[in-house]
Amino acid sequence: MLLEDPRTVPVPVVLAGRTVRLEPLAVRHAEGLALAGAQDRAAYAYTPVPDGPEAAHDYVARALTDQAAGRALPFALVTAFDGRVVGSTRFLELDYWRGPVVWPPVTGAPYGDPLTAVPDAAEIGNTRIAGCARGTGVNAEAKLLMLRHAFETWGVRRITLRADARNVRSRAAIERLGAACEGVRRAHARGLDGAVRDTAFYSVLREEWPAVRSLIELRLPAAARPPATLSRPRRDHDGAAGRLLLT
Repeated sequence: MLLEDPRTVPVPVVLAGRTVRLEPLAVRHAEGLALAGAQDRAAYAYTPVPDGPEAAHDYVARALTDQAAGRALPFALVTAFDGRVVGSTRFLELDYWRGPVVWPPVTGAPYGDPLTAVPDAAEIGNTRIAGCARGTGVNAEAKLLMLRHAFETWGVRRITLRADARNVRSRAAIERLGAACEGVRRAHARGLDGAVRDTAFYSVLREEWPAVRSLIELRLPAAARPPATLSRPRRDHDGAAGRLLLT
């Protein structure tokens, strides 16, 4: 379901699956993100997670600023079972390769009418999933929905994923999707802990997508869990619980 917004490239979209629904991130999701981020702050070693309602609202506001500028397409992860927010994710690093060839290349700017533009390459990142949703198939299905939209609706040539090289859990989650490791960029950025970090880069190419899609789809039936595993009662639309799994 497309949600028309003339400010944004590409147009926001709802991606609905069996266990999770990806909704365009909005202010109404901030409370749920804050509740999730309040759990076990010691677990957030590699990725910044909003700490408290004010930080969650600021996180959403900055994400919406990036969306309005066409730099990202952020989502809230909402359980299909009970409508609770269990995390967030986004498309970012949107790149457009259509139109005349210019040098040096201009990235992040579509050629022609921006209302009809779709990216030729993008990254999936800034993913945070509540611990209560771990093992339920939410993460795998969210990635499947995003990859399917990117390759089958936008027609991208490449999707990139990355992780702090020290984040073994996130790297394993990416590798289980079937993404190819492109290598580790050494001394790539400053980490959340202040250390200069290496970054592991992964990608899925258009010609690899059918095999990757089949792999994820095979995993989903085994990974899916009934609503009982998401044990916290629903709190309106935006409640969330559990610590975040950073992927």
